[in-house]
Amino acid sequence: MSGWPTGCLPGRPTPTLEHVFESEAAAGPPLRAPTPAAPVRRRSTAGATGAGGPPGWPPGVPPPGQRGWDLRAAAWLLDHCPPDYRMYAAWRRHPVALAWLAVRHLDAQLEAMRTAYREIRVELVDDLGPEGVTQVLADLECEGVRLVSARRAAGLLLDALRGLEFVPRL
Repeated sequence: MSGWPTGCLPGRPTPTLEHVFESEAAAGPPLRAPTPAAPVRRRSTAGATGAGGPPGWPPGVPPPGQRGWDLRAAAWLLDHCPPDYRMYAAWRRHPVALAWLAVRHLDAQLEAMRTAYREIRVELVDDLGPEGVTQVLADLECEGVRLVSARRAAGLLLDALRGLEFVPRL
C-alpha cells in the first residue's frame, strides 16, 4: 500500500508518499533518500540507535537499553493481542515468547483481513448492496493498514527482545 488511505485514522493527517530519489539542486544528480534501519544478527546491550528506535518502532515504547523498556514493550504487545493473553503469567515473565505470539497473532489477523477483502464482493453483495460493500471494503483497508503497522512494530520488538541491535543502513 502506498501511504494511508484517506480517512483511516481520525485526527491524524494523511501522510504523503515520499520519493526514493529527491533532487536538492536543479542541475545536480538525484540524491538517494536514506533507508530505514535494519536488524543485524549481533547481540548488544545498547539496543536501537537514535531516539525511539528504528522506523516503525511502536509509539510510547522507549528504545532498548533504557530502564524498563521491556515492561513497556510487553504492555504494548498485550494491547495488540486478545484480552485473554493477560491471564498467562509466563508471557509476562518471558516477553520474547509474548512478542513471538503477538507476531503470529497479527499475521493471522492480516490474513483474515486479506481473505475478507477478497471474498466480500461475492459473499455479501446480496446482503449489503454495492454501497455497503464499498463502505466495508474501505474499513477493511483501514484495518489492514493498522495491522501492517502493528505487525512491523511487533516484529521490531521481537528482534529487540532477542538482543538484536538496529543499525541504520547507508
